[in-house]
Amino acid sequence: MTLADAEAFAVAQGWQRFRGEQVWRWVHDKGARNFEEMTNLSQSTRDEFAAKATIGCLTVAEVQTSKDGTRKIRMTTRDGASIESVLIPMGEHVTQCISSQVGCAVDCQFCATAKMGLKRNLDAGEIVDQVYLGKRILAEAEPAARISNIVYMGMGEPLHNYDNLITSLKILTNDKGAKLAHRRITVSTSGLVPKLAKLGAETEVRPNLAVSLNAPNDAVRDMIMPINRKWNIGKLLAALKAYPLEQRRRITFEYVLLAGVNDSLADAAQLAKLLRGFKCKVNLIPYNPHPEAEYARPSAAQIDAFQNECKRLGMSTYLRIPKGDDIDAACGQLANRSNGSPVVPLRIRKGPPPPPPVE
Repeated sequence: MTLADAEAFAVAQGWQRFRGEQVWRWVHDKGARNFEEMTNLSQSTRDEFAAKATIGCLTVAEVQTSKDGTRKIRMTTRDGASIESVLIPMGEHVTQCISSQVGCAVDCQFCATAKMGLKRNLDAGEIVDQVYLGKRILAEAEPAARISNIVYMGMGEPLHNYDNLITSLKILTNDKGAKLAHRRITVSTSGLVPKLAKLGAETEVRPNLAVSLNAPNDAVRDMIMPINRKWNIGKLLAALKAYPLEQRRRITFEYVLLAGVNDSLADAAQLAKLLRGFKCKVNLIPYNPHPEAEYARPSAAQIDAFQNECKRLGMSTYLRIPKGDDIDAACGQLANRSNGSPVVPLRIRKGPPPPPPVE
């Protein structure tokens, strides 16, 4: 619940309003997991709250650690659903990737989560609790490390769960709670055009925006991202041109490189033409293989050639080095698999077998 919700709850119980804020700050600022940790509240007050409310929506089912230091956390909701969140070491900082749904309805053909289908939305409490559990796990493993960035890039399409997304953003950025800076949070979307306009009109939350594009034309995007058949690239880019950007901010376009599908130099040229004039950067993501899809990662040489062509054509382009792919924690691999075994595709649609991860 938001701070206002907590205050209203306290009043509804016949308690003083400030008690609601006290409890809320213990949960969202100090990370309390039970009322007994709230040492500035009297025992009777703690007992009263404990009789009426609970803290924490999730429990940790499993933590896997990759050879590169990435940690995948499998969490269980109160109704028994499983979701995953990932702690990604980024030099001196840690980025946490969080989920917004149990499964996903968008059905991107290269994504393991899509094969789960959509089970349900996460509520705002379940979204933010991933962050608080992530902080605890990181503090136990690496006391000096801190989560500096949050990305809504885990399971689910955040804009399909719009109201809970916005509530979670308000909680995480509240200066009496988690105090996360708006510029440190990124919301990723496959391109729900009507919701983009709604997000752009929000005044209380101002996250960064990432768009999963993955194709330079409608023919390819129709094939790998069925959502494009409803809102094609033209409609998507028109919505993004109208999207308000704060000073020094850019839209991030995510582009998963699939061997023989969208990785040719001609594809790079078409992509550059498509994005000309946009205040943006492009994150190139070498495909991370998993059993649920038939694609392959391009060779290291082809990845380099594609990136170099993008740069030559004037695009601000970055290569995302795969992290956590040995524990199914990399982009596109989240599907509640828990054995931590290396993933090998069952079949290859096009291109050569995937080489080792690009270093």
